[in-house]
Amino acid sequence: MKLKTYDAFNRITPLEIERVASFLFKHLEEYGDSKSAITKAINYAAKERTGLGGYVFTLEENDEIIAAVVINKTGMDEYIPENILVYIATHKDYRGKGLGKKIMQYTIDNCKGDIALHVEKDNPAKFLYEKLGFTNPYLEMRLKR
Repeated sequence: MKLKTYDAFNRITPLEIERVASFLFKHLEEYGDSKSAITKAINYAAKERTGLGGYVFTLEENDEIIAAVVINKTGMDEYIPENILVYIATHKDYRGKGLGKKIMQYTIDNCKGDIALHVEKDNPAKFLYEKLGFTNPYLEMRLKR
């Protein structure tokens, strides 16, 4: 298995953006967004959209993505975490083998600053995040327009 990092120093190609977006769209299942939204988050991380960038991490076996993470930088610190984990998914055929924990730990080790994430209360991944030290100090509220 090979962990890959894409950021401002290790640029992701348009072909890899499509590959990661397709993987996430398929394997996020009911916890995912449209492929267009996923692609926007990857493009932000890759600095292909206006913004501060971020990271895309993949875990691959035999040139096949088996887990992926997208982190966007927020540009804030002290009052809002510097990073937001936008997407994480493990290939459905590889779940339950510790790969989610492996890529999450890699993400934590390779991001500078605090990391925020949103998780639905019934998502089984919530327990992994708690084991890795994430806490839930706030209730998120949104105004959608």
